[in-house]
Amino acid sequence: MSFTAFPEPSAESRPARPKWGLIAAGGAAVVAVVVAAVAVHLAGSSSSSSPDSPQAAANAAAIVAASPSSAASATTKPAATKPAASTPPKKAKPGWIPVDQAAWSAQVAAFKARKVDPVPAGVGDKPEFRADCTYSHRLADDPIVLPGLPGASHMHSFVGNKAVDASTTAGDLTKFTATTCQPTVDHSSYWVPTLYDDATKKPVETTGFRVYYRSIRSNSAGMMPIPTGLRMIAGDAKKKVPTPRGAQGQFYCAFYGPGDLDGIARSADGNWPICGEPATLHFMLQFPDCWDGKNLDSPNHKDHLAYGTDSACPKDHPVRIPALTFDIQYGVKGTTQGYYLSSDPAGKSASSMHGDAFLMWDSDAMNKRTKDCVLQRRTCDDNGYLR
Repeated sequence: MSFTAFPEPSAESRPARPKWGLIAAGGAAVVAVVVAAVAVHLAGSSSSSSPDSPQAAANAAAIVAASPSSAASATTKPAATKPAASTPPKKAKPGWIPVDQAAWSAQVAAFKARKVDPVPAGVGDKPEFRADCTYSHRLADDPIVLPGLPGASHMHSFVGNKAVDASTTAGDLTKFTATTCQPTVDHSSYWVPTLYDDATKKPVETTGFRVYYRSIRSNSAGMMPIPTGLRMIAGDAKKKVPTPRGAQGQFYCAFYGPGDLDGIARSADGNWPICGEPATLHFMLQFPDCWDGKNLDSPNHKDHLAYGTDSACPKDHPVRIPALTFDIQYGVKGTTQGYYLSSDPAGKSASSMHGDAFLMWDSDAMNKRTKDCVLQRRTCDDNGYLR
């Protein structure tokens, strides 16, 4: 599929950028066990000491001498003591998925060491690279919001990685890499709620699905690559309000020539535009561009990310990353009866449109494109510099 860059939607239709404790015990038998255990431990911690060595025996004897339950007091009942308070190891809070810091540090080091590829003459100055994808499959699954629960979600239309279902993990994305995206080094999965024709109740699948990775600011200062395994969601599946002209979260009409990007009319319910020739229905969805540098996911799948400003990212989300933008094309022109999304079949509004991204690029490919295209503010297509 050839994919000419779409015109930007009108300002009103654009998305806002917006245990254990040690218990004291008495008795010679206990002392003997402690002595033996200490001797064995010391033997294991030093290659120069064996359980029978004079040093090991001396160490054990020293510990016994310091013990309130020594052999000399074996016949005396020790004072009762309370168990020490248990201190379990820290664990990640439910819903948070910490990044593998060693892997992230290695990716950052490789990114910083990578040299910028020579820029051919005629390359544009839009700081972006992209993946062009086609429809893959449809399932009532969501491996980010409802992992391991097949059929528990509203219907989603998936593009990219062909093997994705409710049980997909980051490891699966690296193992099963067949994709409907170009370039094929993008093993990610992207999905949106399925669109249905209200007259026929049949699904309307995407005919073009471009994922931009770009700077949405006037500069690319501090830009870093996206870590492998990052999950993100944009939009609100629970938002169910009308989207008449001028509202946020609109579907719009796009074609290559002058005309009304919002359509020549609206369907009977006021939500869905009707497109003139040769336009078709489109939607653009903007994701955040700042990351907390610590977590690949969060309980609401949004708190680990934030929208920055032209000057900086928030202090609690200090890592600037390429911002994803879904540019979605549907090969339909609209009808008076309109459409509905699987996330709002009753209200038939467009405001519940949302998108998910489970990101898994080859890390060197991600590093290369982030440095060549976004950091250096040069326009790239699926394969590199765009001329």
